[in-house]
Amino acid sequence: MIKSPIQLFKRLSMPISLSVKTQAQDLLNFIDASPSPWHAVSLVEQQLLATGYLKLEEKNSWQLTIGGRYYVVRGGSSIIAFAVGESELTKCGMRIIGAHTDSPGLRLKPKAAHIADGVVRLGVEVYGGPILATFTDRDLSLAGRVNVRTADGFETQLVKFDKPMLRLPNLAIHMNREVNEQGLKLNKQTELPLIFGLIEDKLDAEQQFLSTLADHLKVSSTDILNWELNVFDTQKGVFWGAHDEFIANSQLDNLASCHAALTALLSTENTESTLICALFDHEEVGSESATGAGGSFLADIVQRISSNLDLGEEARQQTIAQSFFVSADMAHAYHPNFAIAYEPCHRVMVNAGPVIKTNANHRYSTRADTAARFINLCLKAGVPYQQYAHRTDLGCGSTIGPIVASNLGIASVDVGSPMWAMHSLRESAGALDHDYMIKVLKTMYDS
Repeated sequence: MIKSPIQLFKRLSMPISLSVKTQAQDLLNFIDASPSPWHAVSLVEQQLLATGYLKLEEKNSWQLTIGGRYYVVRGGSSIIAFAVGESELTKCGMRIIGAHTDSPGLRLKPKAAHIADGVVRLGVEVYGGPILATFTDRDLSLAGRVNVRTADGFETQLVKFDKPMLRLPNLAIHMNREVNEQGLKLNKQTELPLIFGLIEDKLDAEQQFLSTLADHLKVSSTDILNWELNVFDTQKGVFWGAHDEFIANSQLDNLASCHAALTALLSTENTESTLICALFDHEEVGSESATGAGGSFLADIVQRISSNLDLGEEARQQTIAQSFFVSADMAHAYHPNFAIAYEPCHRVMVNAGPVIKTNANHRYSTRADTAARFINLCLKAGVPYQQYAHRTDLGCGSTIGPIVASNLGIASVDVGSPMWAMHSLRESAGALDHDYMIKVLKTMYDS
């Protein structure tokens, strides 16, 4: 019998099982190795190749086979993997899980380095909606991709500085006496530049930064054309709590969902159904890009699968009508210190199972029938489930769910694992919930 969220929360007075902890540790390792969307996609690609998936290029013609397993990368930061099932698509449709590879944070400007009163600082832009105060007094560094000139044009190289390179020191309370009453407020233009170092002789700020980047990549600084670089926290993910029942790391939103979807796909033995795992960039800034869920990427893949299997337009539409999309993104767990922030009857608990997210204004794609379908998957998987609605007098966030549902005309549900401190540089969640999410997503693929 599936227990209530409160019963499950109380049950965790005992240590979590080794298998659950191993699964959670694998997630923490995945996040630690993925400080940018490009690193996340590269890691996903490595795991797909290791399990027999073949890479396809969008610019080439495709020859898909029944039972074949493939993946496509677009823009280096979005990836779609799929397995072609043996059953007719018009009869069973496609089972699709979607998540996003990006997280809110700070991104370096194209000409970032500048001198301010003898100190070299790096200018940043705010990406998405991070809690900016959580970036202060942290061991920060840089990761992303750099384009380097070659004889034939340029090549893209991933870069990740493992050691702390940057810092955003707080202003001492002696100069900011109201900080504990008013909260920490940072001017995005003047107070967010990160301290990089002191001025070096005979180098201006830009040369100093380029030299550091070039030395790391073992190239000439004159060959560095441009970059896209994330600021990330070098602290590794950890277990915490009396019995290691919680986890903490950056980017749980939404690399936890990416990891759960990928793990479910790679552990699925179902060869009858056509399965798709779609991981998109740019969700945190609205998804409107070639690599975002608002672009054509997923629709293009669905179309090319249909064409390769000789489905006409009517058969493709029949397939969509039989298909199901699960939008997996993290959910707001109830925080007892801030009870006023939550809808009283929808307080979802950490370590109490996947959350079905509903919004009357369709900020989430969930409908009553799609929620019922996901509830049945939870029951079949033997995991608990919870239902969430945002407090009515607070603005509700959104996901890729409504975007994909409207683009494809597909039945969709929005779900996620509960977490604390969403969009903080250091987020927290339940170790048990990640195992629950993998189980129900695997059940969806297997059904």
